[in-house]
Amino acid sequence: MEVKIRNRSHLMRFLALLMFVTLVWAYAQLEWGAPQGVKQKVIQARGSIVASDGRVLATSVNGKRVYPQGRVAGQLLGMMGDTEGLEGLENAYNGQLTSGQTLQLTLDTQIQASAEAALAKAVPEHQAEYGSVMVLETRTGRVLAAASYPPFDPNDWRKYGAQAWRNRPFIDLFEPGSTIKALVVAAALNEGLTTPTTTYDTPMSRYVGGRWGSRIGDAVAHPPSLTTQGILRYSSNVGMTHIVERFEPDRMRGYMERYGFGRDVQLPVVATTSGQLQPLSRWNDLVRATNAFGQGMSTTNLQLVAAFNVLANDGQYVSPRLVEGAGGVERREVLKPEVARTTRQLLLNVINEGIFHEAGIKGYDLAGKTGTAQVVVDGRYSGSVYDSVFAGFFPADAPRVTVTVMVHGAKLRHHGSQLAAPIFREISADVLSAWGAMPQLEPKE
Repeated sequence: MEVKIRNRSHLMRFLALLMFVTLVWAYAQLEWGAPQGVKQKVIQARGSIVASDGRVLATSVNGKRVYPQGRVAGQLLGMMGDTEGLEGLENAYNGQLTSGQTLQLTLDTQIQASAEAALAKAVPEHQAEYGSVMVLETRTGRVLAAASYPPFDPNDWRKYGAQAWRNRPFIDLFEPGSTIKALVVAAALNEGLTTPTTTYDTPMSRYVGGRWGSRIGDAVAHPPSLTTQGILRYSSNVGMTHIVERFEPDRMRGYMERYGFGRDVQLPVVATTSGQLQPLSRWNDLVRATNAFGQGMSTTNLQLVAAFNVLANDGQYVSPRLVEGAGGVERREVLKPEVARTTRQLLLNVINEGIFHEAGIKGYDLAGKTGTAQVVVDGRYSGSVYDSVFAGFFPADAPRVTVTVMVHGAKLRHHGSQLAAPIFREISADVLSAWGAMPQLEPKE
């Protein structure tokens, strides 16, 4: 009898242990991952992500999330884990997608692919580290392309490191360099502080900021006096210090804010970074001068394209838009329409008279400005690490798209005119071709 009781006790302990282990296993499945059948049902019911031209960018097939366009817009789309989005739009719009709704983007896959191809060609050729491109539809603010390099294929995301996932146009910060000169000149024109033909003494360097000031120098040789047009043409830092001498700091900084710098971009849900402007209390003569050529401030490519789009859009700021129907569009007047048009003509001349080979296309009017910005390394501006930048739009008289380019850390031919401008030209050529835009006939002599 005693033996029977002892055996039954062992059996009960074994059954209790078995039940406990089973419960722990079941809990682990709920906590760490749904059963495969549940996962498949979740993914299968997930909404698709579709571009403006109807191409499917993300969809679910046989219980698996797939990205039919491969690398196209990879960083923007992000990727999925077992049952939910981990990065990019898959994460930002996880709730909407999980409920089975389709996400309609403003992206044009042809322009997106063109931007990615131009980066993929130029960045390795110049031995650069990474780059990004933004293309905005001028009147509406619709994002037609947001390209990053190095590339990323969300179909096989596990083989990439976290740096490859970065949606660089929206989150990478950089100093915009001389591209800002066009925006500051436009603001000075708007305030009546200069005209296109106002002439300034422009030695190759000058001191700014009084006794404790710094020497501001130019990189490109130019005549000893330049008009406002010439200052943009030769990208003269010295010339810009003259243009802003009578620009009250609060007024000039106010224009920078209205262009969108130093503030959040009103792009719903999607992760973005805000660049910085120095506080007004620090805007002495030197800070005002350096901000006039894009030093001592930071921006993202998304902010830069929205700011430059003010010139293209007759002085109106329009907030970028990536998802159709997501949030309202922010609009505000920054410049008088006639000032924006005058500045566009100045930037058309910058290309036609200065960098046509690098940024122009025969028979078409493209406008824009280069920038070559030193990068801060260990608290000091580096003499060997640069960001190559270009911002422009076309057609110059009535722009339809605004394009910005940034490439970081090129070891070969790092100047904006050598690297970023040709990327702009290549993308512009593809877009004009897609439009079927006929070249202008040259006048007969």
